[in-house]
Amino acid sequence: MNSLAKIKHLYARAGFGLNVDKLAQYQKLSVKHAVDELFKSSDFSQPLSLLTANQTYQMADRADKTDTLTRKMFLQEQRQQEKDLNLAWLNQMSSTEAVLREKMVLFWHNHFACRTQNPWYAQQLNNIQRDNALGNFKTLLLQVSQSPAMLQFLNNQQNRKGHPNENFARELMELFTIGRGNYTEQDIKESARAFTGWGFNNNGEFVMRAGQHDEGSKTFMGQSGNFKGEDIIDILLQKKQTAVFICTKLYRYLVNDTPDKTHVNAMADLLYNGNYELSPVLKYIFTADWFYAPANVGNLIKSPIDLIVGLNRQFYITYNNPEVMMQFERALGQVLFYPPNVAGWPGGKNWIDSSSLMYRLKIPSTVLNNGIIDFHGKADPEDEALLAGMPNRKQVKTQAQSTADWDKFLAGIPKGATKEQVAEVLLSPEVNSNLKSVIVQSGSIKSMVVELVSTPEYQLC
Repeated sequence: MNSLAKIKHLYARAGFGLNVDKLAQYQKLSVKHAVDELFKSSDFSQPLSLLTANQTYQMADRADKTDTLTRKMFLQEQRQQEKDLNLAWLNQMSSTEAVLREKMVLFWHNHFACRTQNPWYAQQLNNIQRDNALGNFKTLLLQVSQSPAMLQFLNNQQNRKGHPNENFARELMELFTIGRGNYTEQDIKESARAFTGWGFNNNGEFVMRAGQHDEGSKTFMGQSGNFKGEDIIDILLQKKQTAVFICTKLYRYLVNDTPDKTHVNAMADLLYNGNYELSPVLKYIFTADWFYAPANVGNLIKSPIDLIVGLNRQFYITYNNPEVMMQFERALGQVLFYPPNVAGWPGGKNWIDSSSLMYRLKIPSTVLNNGIIDFHGKADPEDEALLAGMPNRKQVKTQAQSTADWDKFLAGIPKGATKEQVAEVLLSPEVNSNLKSVIVQSGSIKSMVVELVSTPEYQLC
């Protein structure tokens, strides 16, 4: 694999794909320089700042009124804020230079899967994940654990002395740190006692309610003491299995759905011995020879968000009606801020079924041609509030109302570049005989591109 092919692979995994206008620039870069550029461009964290706490609490105050009309208006405004937040993050992913940071925010968004009906809490949690996406896992874990969104979602607001609620304690171990099979039911019970009193106030700030905290001695994973929640987190991070669990998920997200134990263990050693600093592990992955092995290239199915954002970035797409992107999300099975459950989206081959595959093959060409697409099928009951107002759920004919900047795309192709080189930038798998026939038979680069984005190969990264 030549240097450009490696860099294309790097950007497919650590970002949302490589644009053709970068072709000439990246032909001259080594992989190490490209990795350095990725991290440099993601040094800054640009928070989503669509909502303020004051807005949310003013709305909630109005919702508390008994007037039915007032409450209905509140719910409508809340739904609109949820949509606006979803689109704000999509737009940020589609336009930012900090692609590695946003790609990792997407990872943590799924790792710490959370639903909340409070858009301010959702934005707050998203920004915590953004600020710490490339930083320290312990810091990230603690801030997520103390966020109103997560405390509310996993019922820790109801966790108090004498009446422990085990939801947060269970998911902290099963999904966030050490993984199933590495703790006991007794560990869950003792851990829940340590988190009694953790909650938040009306300003959306974490508070430790001392009067509701169980001060008694707890025995957790073989250690005893008057543990608080922070102590439980420290004990979990002392277990090497936590580093293995995190690195296994990172490997599946960035490298291959089938983890290689040798590579995962090397990543886990780095994470564990480096006090859970994330960036050294990511740099290790992106500069490892095995990351660029043929078995790890073009083998992952793009998530719906990767697909949508990649299209937006590669073809400079604008939408007259941005909410159509949320219809894409729903049809493809990944609505931002609405994971299916506390375990998040399973990913991998689960992204594909007969319905979503049809949309996957149709959406790219529809967007590039401002075409009409039929939406139909199932809706998650909990998505109903978010998606309320869309006419005729069973079948909706929608015009994409999208504009691809073909002039900019075509102008970005380096002088002398062949159609096959353009195809190689757009597609992660090797150009096979079927794709070669598309390239040869197409009358122009534009017609070739529209055909290529409608192939199964475009679904892979």
